[in-house]
Amino acid sequence: MDHSWGILCIIPIVSFITLMYVVNHSEQIDPITSSILTCCVLVVCGCSYYLMYLFFERVQKENRAHYENQLSALQLSALKGRMEAVRAAESSIRMERHDLRHRIQAVMEMVTRGEEKTALDFLDATRRRLDEQKVIRWCRPPVLDAVFATYFDQAKNQGIPVEAKISAPEILPVDEGELAIVIANALENAIHANLKLPEEQREIRCKMVGTPSVMLEISNPCAGEAFFDGDGLPITRQAGHGLGVQSIAAFCRKNGAICQFDLTDGWFRLRLIL
Repeated sequence: MDHSWGILCIIPIVSFITLMYVVNHSEQIDPITSSILTCCVLVVCGCSYYLMYLFFERVQKENRAHYENQLSALQLSALKGRMEAVRAAESSIRMERHDLRHRIQAVMEMVTRGEEKTALDFLDATRRRLDEQKVIRWCRPPVLDAVFATYFDQAKNQGIPVEAKISAPEILPVDEGELAIVIANALENAIHANLKLPEEQREIRCKMVGTPSVMLEISNPCAGEAFFDGDGLPITRQAGHGLGVQSIAAFCRKNGAICQFDLTDGWFRLRLIL
């Protein structure tokens, strides 16, 4: 697809040269033979391009099917991860609730003995334990919430602090699954960029607002330079990389969104406006 456009040019060039030969030597060639030869060249040229049309149509269908499979896999994986986190939190809360009676008795005993400070410290430790087990809901749309939770947890598990302020509207102006893929690609790229840095320099900042329009900004520290093409999209020289950026650009073209990439003061930023 990237290096075979010259092959497509061979067909019209050969057809043109053949037709020019027939025209220039029409006096030396029998008219019937000349007509048959001309028709054959045109038929071969037309059939070749029709076969190419079928080929490109098949490629487009395969790409669409691959994208839909990627979307379904992302939704399923994110929602499964979210459900597992909810189940784990519910299990921990049930255990805490089971132990609550014993904790109350312990606190009552401390208060009876006049050990109010010890009782307060004990209650504070219990509160912190419950807060740690609480499931954070980042936004109302379930797939977006699951994607944020999945990638934020993935970042924290790899020692990358996350500063997030999410205020997404309940009803989105675009398909929720497609926007989820954009966010997943952006956060995945941010995680990979952070892993190249020392632990003390790692960080991801994510902001999203729903009014007056949906605006998203994801930023992370970047080691080295970033290169951009004529459309302002970051480019990479590593094989197999850059597909996430292409997916984001395709989403913006389809939905009329505006995306901007820049590198300022050592921070790489993606801004998306719907």
